[in-house]
Amino acid sequence: MSVKFKEEQRFTQWWLWLLLTGIAALPVYGIYKQLILGEKFGDKPMPDAGLIIFAVFVFALIGLFWNMQLKTEIDETGIRISFFPFVKKRIAWRDIKSVKVVNYGFVGGWGIRLGTPYGTVYNTRGNIGLAIELKNGKNLCIGTQKAQEINTLKGLADGSYLTK
Repeated sequence: MSVKFKEEQRFTQWWLWLLLTGIAALPVYGIYKQLILGEKFGDKPMPDAGLIIFAVFVFALIGLFWNMQLKTEIDETGIRISFFPFVKKRIAWRDIKSVKVVNYGFVGGWGIRLGTPYGTVYNTRGNIGLAIELKNGKNLCIGTQKAQEINTLKGLADGSYLTK
């Protein structure tokens, strides 16, 4: 079994990391002001323990975004998707009714989007994805930055994988 297509994507938008860095600065400044300088942080200061818990939460959220990764692999056995740490799926060709690259438009953000016209959408950026219609009636779409490469895959472009 050889992989015909492989793509790994992360959240790399500069504005997202600027926003997350700005959010992270708030508890860092609060801890510095309240715990180091001994001055209360804000009009209604949070207890020290609450400030620390808030900081841990913010940095855990940033760590989650840092480690999130959308992986797609296509080979002669099927399509594998992993959106670490949330989803890991393997879809055999025998379970797929159709597959095509589509422009799914804006689906309300990035990550995992439910209830779209293409079913569940998994994406990190952009609006192009591999739409998969399953024989059981469910749909899903995997965002891609390599639409041209997917469109040229032997077996996918000619539909021969779907007839196995």
